[in-house]
Amino acid sequence: MNKPIIAIPLGDPAGIGPEIVVKSIADENVFRVSNCIVVGDLNVINQAIQVTGVNLLVKVIKDVEEAIFEPNVLNLVDLQNVDMEQLVMGQVSGMCGKAAFEYIAKAIEWANEKKVQAVATTPINKESLKAGRVDYIGHTEIFGDLTGTEDPLTMFEVRNMRVFFLTRHVSLRRATELVTKERIVDYVIRCTQALEKLGIKKGRMAIAGLNPHNGEHGLFGDEEVTDVEPAVKELQALGYDVVGPVPADSVFHLCLQGRYDSVLSLYHDQGHIATKTLDFEKTISITNGMPILRTSVDHGTAFDIAGKNIASAVSMTEAILVAAKYAIHFAETGEVEEYSKTA
Repeated sequence: MNKPIIAIPLGDPAGIGPEIVVKSIADENVFRVSNCIVVGDLNVINQAIQVTGVNLLVKVIKDVEEAIFEPNVLNLVDLQNVDMEQLVMGQVSGMCGKAAFEYIAKAIEWANEKKVQAVATTPINKESLKAGRVDYIGHTEIFGDLTGTEDPLTMFEVRNMRVFFLTRHVSLRRATELVTKERIVDYVIRCTQALEKLGIKKGRMAIAGLNPHNGEHGLFGDEEVTDVEPAVKELQALGYDVVGPVPADSVFHLCLQGRYDSVLSLYHDQGHIATKTLDFEKTISITNGMPILRTSVDHGTAFDIAGKNIASAVSMTEAILVAAKYAIHFAETGEVEEYSKTA
């Protein structure tokens, strides 16, 4: 089996990232499908191994060729950017925000250079980024800038449901203003291209409604009438298999039942609530529309439990497994073999 090489930036050193990373590297299911390289700090990794009690040998490397891909070996690119005397678990820190950014930047550098086939990211903290004078609000913006991608697409995958987001980190008031015919048409076209690059060449996309019951033909909100329906008609005329608007209180259930292959959520929480309620730990974020593949856990740094060996590694493990599923063919041909929806 030709296993993909996946870079894993360690995340915020004061959060649960280090713990869930070492637990995932020790997972035999992760080793079975992928070759992982962690980008982080040796002292932080050693502390996480001590806290969790996992059986790992750390191999410090400077390039991919030096890696030893064997069970219970953690290959580490050590950036030596954390002062352990200043590290306080569970607290916002400029040092940790800056370190977390540097881990991500190094992983992206290797992905851009094709040294690795994917990047699976761990949690970072927005306040720590700001305290560290890192001029990005989050992962998506970092990846967009460092890969030259103007507007990366966020997709959540959980079980057989895939959810894209028309808007992300904006106020609800602003999100409604961004629900326009032109934006919907553009997103559906780009989402379809993103799915094709993941190997999903056929499938119906549903556009979620914005207002309760789709606004009841304009009785309480007319965005469905003025923008969503015209966008769907234009897309169908162009040959896209898209339907909508479908009321948001049923569209995600119908997708899960197999009626649709993906859903375009019109605002952040609309899709987040649906996916995370279904399976919080196995909801994985995939950033599409970039020249590299990135998957991620979709939870935060959990400062309240950091360093206590409480954090579950299920989401981190799943992020690596999803990256491995898509990585090789994404990097080489933009295609992956079809896989069972029930897998």
